Amino acid sequence: MPVATIRSPSPVGSEAPSKRPRLAVDPEANLVDEQMALPLEYIKSYDRELDYRNKLVLAPMVRTGTLPTRLLALHYGAGLVWSPEVVDKAIIGSERTVDPDTGIITYSKGQGPIFYTHPMEKPYLIFQIGTSDPELAVKAAQTVQQDVAGIDLNCGCPKPFSTHSGMGAALLSTPDILLNILRALLDAIPLPISCKIRLLPTQPSTLLIASRILRTGIRNLTVHCRTRDMRSSEPAIWDRLSDIVQLGKQRGVPIICNGDGDGWANWESIRNKTGADSVMLARAAERNPSVFSPTGQVDTTTEIFSRLLNIAQRIDNPWGNTKFLLNQFKPSPPPISSKSKAEKKVVIEAIARAKSVEEIAEKLQIQLGRGEEVMRDIEARIREKRDPDMFAERKQAEADGVTADPIVNDISLQHADGFEVGVGQAAIERSS
Repeated sequence: MPVATIRSPSPVGSEAPSKRPRLAVDPEANLVDEQMALPLEYIKSYDRELDYRNKLVLAPMVRTGTLPTRLLALHYGAGLVWSPEVVDKAIIGSERTVDPDTGIITYSKGQGPIFYTHPMEKPYLIFQIGTSDPELAVKAAQTVQQDVAGIDLNCGCPKPFSTHSGMGAALLSTPDILLNILRALLDAIPLPISCKIRLLPTQPSTLLIASRILRTGIRNLTVHCRTRDMRSSEPAIWDRLSDIVQLGKQRGVPIICNGDGDGWANWESIRNKTGADSVMLARAAERNPSVFSPTGQVDTTTEIFSRLLNIAQRIDNPWGNTKFLLNQFKPSPPPISSKSKAEKKVVIEAIARAKSVEEIAEKLQIQLGRGEEVMRDIEARIREKRDPDMFAERKQAEADGVTADPIVNDISLQHADGFEVGVGQAAIERSS
């Protein structure tokens, strides 16, 4: 028969000992640890490995990231360049042609180029695919694999044209599909595979999907440090990247930071704050592709415009794209340019009214017919042996006193000075 135990009452004035509170453990944190403890799914080696570390790289940008911009970025020091996102079904079944005169390789289906490239950029060119289907992703990659150095899966674009079919940032909501696409590419494509994502609303969820992606065996992960719902005018959340960088270090995978890399001071801050291996530039390169140069930017309206127009004439770049780029490459601020606001306005208005390369070259007094020379010069610059650590190269340039950077970095002043920050054509073209 059980015997009842009588407990002595607590002394007067004393409190019963409280129970030790349980520490809340986020279940996703445990899942991250589990993922990081698992072996890689694909251990690959490639005939030509890509080095994603210690570089400034050009972001994938629709319309802006066409061949002329990529060549200019490489000329001025970009370590790698991403193509604009190309949707799988758009490139599958396209015809590949090679211009015997210029060497330009074009993929088309009879209604203008879908994608075009030049052999000089192949060692540095990452082709980005928009897809939500593993089989179509492989077919798209196989279509272009002979002309590029790597394949990247777009999991970061929040625009409706990318997300409407479950592509881009929509893949972050369907991680199993995302991972199956990467596995299919890793299994079938003989090139390094990478991936570009955005932050999820919570850090644990971001770390979980990053850990799952890193486990597949990809060679690089780029993180845009904004969530899907954040606008480009909102500051990038660099503070959340360092945890992802640590996961990358555990797997031996470089992490590239994208978001607000708008000057050498910012790039240094990003690397110091996050430990990111490289920095990807979008809007800064849209304004001036010489932003990659360790010695600082050159004047857009003189040097950049001259190179662009001669490239465009040489490769027969579509005028619509050439004009778009002219509008994106904003007149440089001081001390890079000494042009007054009135002179810059004349340039912007001339671009808005121009209807051909020849017309705008005449208005801006730019000599054409130098396309072959400009292309040779770019190829020579690309092939020059450069310090693979772009940041060390910059430090040396600073020590040598040969840097030239814009004085103005305040966005409100940039708008007032005629080189608005953002994605899309200049206001003057929209109003014309």
